[in-house]
Amino acid sequence: MAAPEEHPTELPECPSLGGGGLLPAELRAWMLLMAATGAVEQRLRAVVKEKLDVSHDEFLVLCLLAEQPEGGLRMTRVAELLGRPKTRLTYQIACLQHAGLVTRRSVCGDRRGVEVALTDKARSLLEEASAPLSETVTESLARFMGPDQYAAMRGLVPDLAEESRTE
Repeated sequence: MAAPEEHPTELPECPSLGGGGLLPAELRAWMLLMAATGAVEQRLRAVVKEKLDVSHDEFLVLCLLAEQPEGGLRMTRVAELLGRPKTRLTYQIACLQHAGLVTRRSVCGDRRGVEVALTDKARSLLEEASAPLSETVTESLARFMGPDQYAAMRGLVPDLAEESRTE
């Protein structure tokens, strides 16, 4: 997290945290999560462009492919997981392929199926960029939420909850 002197310990609370408004608690919590996500994305876009020279949406494709244990994913599955129209994804994949970051190949036994996978170049770039990207996310969240909210957010994600117990 960011150094304590960089950010006041008493962060102003998000107006939706106080309750008493018209929205139910679940919707207030969702709005807080969306605001935190927006804050992270805003700062991350510049770092992604600087370190990887790809758009934020292309970065999301790379991250999704990087999480695959081996091989790649079908384009239809990538579109489904990212909630993107297939036509938009086709353009993004073409840009990533042109940059040498992904490969496309036909799926055996399915004339229309196309699988996308990371190249070694993409894996290297992601490894090199992982520390600055991680710092950007951590700093963005620290500016937006206090330690209790940050801990609660980490607890929502199983891998992060496990990491925080070992830190």
